Amino acid sequence: MRAHFIQHDPLEDLAGIEPWLVSAGYDITNTRIFESDDSVELPNIDEIDLLILMGGPMSVNDEETLAWLAPEKEWLRRYIQAGKPVLGICLGSQLIVSAMGANVYPGEHKEIGWFPVHSVISTDETLFKLPDSTDVFHWHGETFDLPEGATLLASSEACKNQAFQLGDSAIGLQFHIETTPESAKMLATQYREDLIPAKYIQSEQAILEASEEKYQKNQQLMSEILAFLTGTNR
Repeated sequence: MRAHFIQHDPLEDLAGIEPWLVSAGYDITNTRIFESDDSVELPNIDEIDLLILMGGPMSVNDEETLAWLAPEKEWLRRYIQAGKPVLGICLGSQLIVSAMGANVYPGEHKEIGWFPVHSVISTDETLFKLPDSTDVFHWHGETFDLPEGATLLASSEACKNQAFQLGDSAIGLQFHIETTPESAKMLATQYREDLIPAKYIQSEQAILEASEEKYQKNQQLMSEILAFLTGTNR
């Protein structure tokens, strides 16, 4: 089995996702797409069993300045239409949205730090069930409309569309449950200028003082989502 991840920023790699993939027996490959130019090389869709789209500081609307964006979205549209499992994280979720024809735009609030998301109640057994409420790590300033056919899975006080499912095999998360203490520290250090005091922006100290229990709960939730997408929980 092959898991492929597309990396959009040097700091945002698999982090806490990698141990699950290794334990599940996946061969892991990746595309560091931020290093690409006009000649973007993406793998053969038929050869991928699980796709993971990582985050990044850019916008999905930056096609004029980032030559790889339009080809990636076109490739992603074909991948989703093939019904293959995909998980999008933050920018990755926005790429799914944009590839499937919905809008991505600045949110009313930036949301950076540890804040709760709340699940949307549903009786649909085909949907992934998030906890009623759980603290997750955020670092985003944009939000999106849901693509046609998608179902909202979770919201937060600052941002309505926090998680969605499209069909049986695509899930988008606006938040970062792949985060580890190390990756949180790298983001807080590299993008310290984003930590301007606001209602939904925590201080660097508050971000880095998160308990081990929060990271463990996020890791468990990520494992459950990956198992759901790949059918290993059924």
